[in-house]
Amino acid sequence: MEEKLYDYMDWAEIEAVVYSEENHPRDILGPRVTEDGILIQAFFPGATRAAVHTIRDGKQTEMVCEDEAGFFAVLLPGKKIPSYTLIYWDGDGNQMEHYDPYAYPMQFTEQEQKQFENGICYSIYEKLGAHPVKIDGVSGVYFAVWAPNAIRVSVVGNFNNWDGRAYQMNLLESGIYELFIPGVRAGDIYKYEIKAKGGLTYLKSDPYANAAQLRPNNASVVVDLGKYAWQDENWMKKRGVTQGDKAPISVYEVHLGSWKKPDDGREFYNYREIAPMLASYVKELGYTHVELMPVMEHPLDESWGYQVTGYYAPTARYGTPDDFRYFMDTMHQNDIGVILDWVPAHFPRDTFGLSAFDGTCLYEHFDPRQGSHPHWGTLIYNYGRPEVKNFLIANALFWAKEYHADGIRMDAVASMLYLDYGKQDGEWVANIYGGNENLEAIEFLKHLNSIFKKEFPDALLIAEESTAWPKVTGELDDEGLGFDYKWNMGWMNDFTEYMKNDPVYRGAHHDQLTFSMVYAYSEKFMLSLSHDEVVHLKGSMYTKMPGTPEQKMANLRLAYAYQMVHPGKKLLFMGQEFGQEKEWNEKQPLSWELLEDKEHLQLKNYMAALHAFYKANPALYQLDEKPEGFEWINGMEWEKNLLIFLRRTRKKEDTLLVVCNFSNVEYDDFRIGVPYPGKYKEMFNSDAEAYGGTGVGNPRVKMSKKTECDERKNSITVKLAPLSVQVFSYTKPETGAASNKSAKAKTAAKAAAEKKTGKKGKPAGKTEEAVKAVKAKKTTKTAQKAEKKVSEKTVKTAEKKQGTTTATEKVEKAVKQAIDSKPVKTVEQTVDKLVKAGKSAAAEAAKAVEKYRAAADPEKKPATKPETKSEAKSEAKPETKTKKSTGMSELGEELQRKFETEER
Repeated sequence: MEEKLYDYMDWAEIEAVVYSEENHPRDILGPRVTEDGILIQAFFPGATRAAVHTIRDGKQTEMVCEDEAGFFAVLLPGKKIPSYTLIYWDGDGNQMEHYDPYAYPMQFTEQEQKQFENGICYSIYEKLGAHPVKIDGVSGVYFAVWAPNAIRVSVVGNFNNWDGRAYQMNLLESGIYELFIPGVRAGDIYKYEIKAKGGLTYLKSDPYANAAQLRPNNASVVVDLGKYAWQDENWMKKRGVTQGDKAPISVYEVHLGSWKKPDDGREFYNYREIAPMLASYVKELGYTHVELMPVMEHPLDESWGYQVTGYYAPTARYGTPDDFRYFMDTMHQNDIGVILDWVPAHFPRDTFGLSAFDGTCLYEHFDPRQGSHPHWGTLIYNYGRPEVKNFLIANALFWAKEYHADGIRMDAVASMLYLDYGKQDGEWVANIYGGNENLEAIEFLKHLNSIFKKEFPDALLIAEESTAWPKVTGELDDEGLGFDYKWNMGWMNDFTEYMKNDPVYRGAHHDQLTFSMVYAYSEKFMLSLSHDEVVHLKGSMYTKMPGTPEQKMANLRLAYAYQMVHPGKKLLFMGQEFGQEKEWNEKQPLSWELLEDKEHLQLKNYMAALHAFYKANPALYQLDEKPEGFEWINGMEWEKNLLIFLRRTRKKEDTLLVVCNFSNVEYDDFRIGVPYPGKYKEMFNSDAEAYGGTGVGNPRVKMSKKTECDERKNSITVKLAPLSVQVFSYTKPETGAASNKSAKAKTAAKAAAEKKTGKKGKPAGKTEEAVKAVKAKKTTKTAQKAEKKVSEKTVKTAEKKQGTTTATEKVEKAVKQAIDSKPVKTVEQTVDKLVKAGKSAAAEAAKAVEKYRAAADPEKKPATKPETKSEAKSEAKPETKTKKSTGMSELGEELQRKFETEER
C-alpha cells in the first residue's frame, strides 16, 4: 500500500505546501477518490505522528510521514469519502484532533465572484470576512479575503498557534482566498498571514472583520451576528415619515467616548450603559436624532474615529457588536434616530490595515499623486477599481442592514470630488479631460447613493461637502449626486464669524447673516454647528460669544434660536446645549458640573423649550427646501442689526413672523410690516426671564393697522428685546357671525359696567318709549361708522339710516333675520368659498347680499337691478363714497371690502 501511496505523491506540490507558497492547497491536501482507494493528505508542521479516525466505525488508521516537515498521507479502502477526523502528535507528544479543513468545498458561487469582480456584489460582506457556519453538520468558521496579488495567504490565530503553515487558503479566480476551518468558534482571534511577491511575509487584520481587539491590539475577532433579537419594529415602520423632508429634524452630534465617563476608574462606558442615559437626555432636550462620530474600529483615539481600520466592526472601546445593536435598539425604542459618520474618502497607513494589503497598492492608488493626502498623511481609495468600490458600497449597506442605521453622514466628500484637494501644483494628476474633478469618485458616489436609496429609501444620506460643487443633493437623473442633505458649511463659517463680533461692530458684517439666503435653495441643507467648530483652539460656542457672561448666554440663546428659525435641518455638537466653556477634548468628559450653575441649567432648559417650539410649528420645517417657506420682511436693517422674515407652510394660518435682534439695544414701539391684516401674538422669545433674559416682550396680542411699513399695507408695533429672537403667530381677523358675537359680548360687558357705575344707564322714572327715543338718537349719530364691521350694530344702524330705499330696507331686515337664524352659517361658508376662488369682488359682494336675502326669504325673488357699470367701478375703486353708485347696501359694501382685502 505504501508503494502505491508513494506513486500518488506530487513532490513539487508537497514542497510548495511545506515551504508555505501554495495558493491552491485543496488540489493536494484533503481527501480524493483514486483507483486504489481514498487518498488523504495532510500537513501538520512539526508533527511526529498522524492518523485518520473514521467516524462511522471508529477505526484509527496511521498515516505515513512523506516529508519530515510534517507532511502525511494515507490510502483508505473504498470508493466513497468517509466522515473522518485527523489526529496528530506534536514534538512534545501533545495529541490534537480536528476535522480536515480541506475536506469541504468553497462556499462562493460563480455568480457572486463575477459580481464582485464588477463591483456589484452588494452583500459581499456575508461571504468575505469570518463567518461561523455549519457545513455537512460540522461547525466552524468560513474565512475569505480578497488578496489577488499575494503568493500565499493563511489564516492564523489562537487556534493554531499563529502558524501560517497550518491553514493555507485556497485562491479563487476572483482573487479571493477562502477556507473553512472546523472547530473555530465565535470569540477566537485571528489575522491573515500574507506572503507577498519577493518573499516578504506579514500579518494583516481582516478588512471585513465584524469585530476587533481593543487597541493597542489589532487582531480581528470572530463574531456571530445572527443572534440579536431586535425590538424596534415600530420605529423602522414609521421612520420614513419621522425623518422625511417635511419632518422636523434636529441632530445631537455625539462622541461616545467623551460624552460621559464612568467614575469607577474605567476608561469608557459600555454601549449598553450609554444607551439609556443618552436616550433619556436627548429625549428630554427634544432632539430627533443623534449623530455618532465614527464608531468603526480605529487605532488612534485622537483621530476621533476618522482614520478607520475596521470598516465592518464597531469599536471595541465600548463593547461588542451586539452591545452596539442594543444601543441602536434602545434609541429607536425611544423614537430617536441614529446617524453614523462614515469615512469613504481615505484610510490610515497602519501596516496591519488596508495599506499595501497584498504586497501591492490594492485599495489605494500606486501613484502617490493620486493615492495619498499630503496634509492628512492618509491614503486615498482607488475608486476606479470595482472590488474597492464594492468594499465601500457594501459597507454602507452593511450598517443600514445589520445595525439599523437611520442615516449615513459621509465625511470629507469635497476631498473625494477634487483631485487637487489639499495639494499643491505637481502633487496631483489631472483627469482624462485635463480637469481637477475626480471622475471615478463621482461615479462611485452616484453608484453608492443609487443602490443605498433603492435598498433603504427611508434612510438618510448626508454629505459633508465644503465647496460649491453643484447638485450635491440633486437627483441622480438630473446630474446630481443623490444625497438627501448637505452640511451648510458656508452658513456655519459665516454665522460663527458674525457672532464673534461685538454687537457694536456687527452692522459692518451684516452680509454674513443674509448671504446664506442667496443660495439657501440651491441644495437641501443641514445647518451644522459641529465638532469642527469647537476644537483646535477655536474655542467652544460659549467662548466665541462676546461680552459678559450674561451677554454670552444671551448671544447663545440668540444663535441657537436663529439656527432653529433659519431654513434647513439642524445639528449641534454635544456640550454646546448647556454652554460648555472649555474646548472639546476627546480624553475628557463634558463639563456636566456646569449644570449646577443656574445660568447653564437655564440654557439647557431653554434648548428643550426651543425644540418643543420648533417641532410644534410646521412653518419651521415643512417647506425647508422650498422658497415658498421663507419671505423677507426686512433684511436690510444693518445699522440696527435686525433681520425680519416670515416662515410659512401652505396654510396661511401657520405663518410665523420672526424678528431677530442681533444688537444689545432694546426697541420700544418698533413698527414692522406684516403680510396680512389680523392679530399677531408673541409665541416665543429667547430673551424671556425664564431662560435668563431681560423679560422684554409683548404679552398682549398685537392687532395690525392699515399703516404702511416695509412695503406692506399693514403693520404692527412691538417691543424688541436685546440679543433676541421673537416669533409671532398670525390669526386672521374675525368676520361675520364671529364678529357679531364679539360685538354682542362687548356691548353686554359695557352695559353691565354702566349699570354698576351708574353712568349713562337707564334714566330713573323714564318710560320705555323715552328710552327707545334716546337709543334711536344715538344710533343715528353712529350710523356713518357702520362700514367697519358686518355686525348686529351695523344692521341696526342700517335699518334706521336715512335715504335707503324700501327694497334696501327689506334686504337689511332679511339679513338681520338671517344673522339670527341658522342659514347665516351656510351663507358665510359660501362667501368664504367665493373669496378663495378669487372671483370679482364687487360682483360677488352683490351676489352675497342676494344670497343673504334669499336665505332669509326664499319665496321672495332677488331684485334685478342692473349692476355692471357700478360693479366695474367698485372693483377699480374699493372705497366708494356714494352708496347709490354701487346699488348696494352697507352690508354689500362691507362684503366687497372683505373680498378686496382677501384678494390683496
